[in-house]
Amino acid sequence: MKKLFLIFMLLAISSFLFAQKAGDKITFSSVDLKGNPVSDKLFTENKITMVNIWGTFCPPCIREMPDLGKLAKANKANGFEIVGIPIDIIDGSGKLLTQENRDAKLIIKKTGADYVHIVPTVEMFYGFLKNVQAVPTTIFVDSNGKQIGDVYLGARSRKDWQKIIDALLAAQK
Repeated sequence: MKKLFLIFMLLAISSFLFAQKAGDKITFSSVDLKGNPVSDKLFTENKITMVNIWGTFCPPCIREMPDLGKLAKANKANGFEIVGIPIDIIDGSGKLLTQENRDAKLIIKKTGADYVHIVPTVEMFYGFLKNVQAVPTTIFVDSNGKQIGDVYLGARSRKDWQKIIDALLAAQK
């Protein structure tokens, strides 16, 4: 148990030390889980985009998804959106994993997290996802495609996320 705790703490600390930093521009081109093309241009459509990186194997990720779905709807009129990235639905060569893709779609349906979920690419893993070592990891991006604020490791309650969203939206005015 001590060994498992130590490994978890090392991963968490390294995520803080090597994570994407505020001000870094995020670029990508991919498709969503429905097969529609999607790119970093989606950031220009809102003041702030919350990027929630999650896994189909991750109970805390799945537990927070109903709240994220509600937050997406409640804050849309304020220029805010959420996008998800299920990181475990491709293999190391970028091939979509059939079972994990099905699992992701089922989780999204069951949790009501019906915002856009992006299929990660190998390029994304070498880019802005390269230092994600734990899920859920959440970052915020402004309309210029630049990361703003902190990197958030772990799940949060709807109330806690709303406080963070409100502060970031207020700072964008």
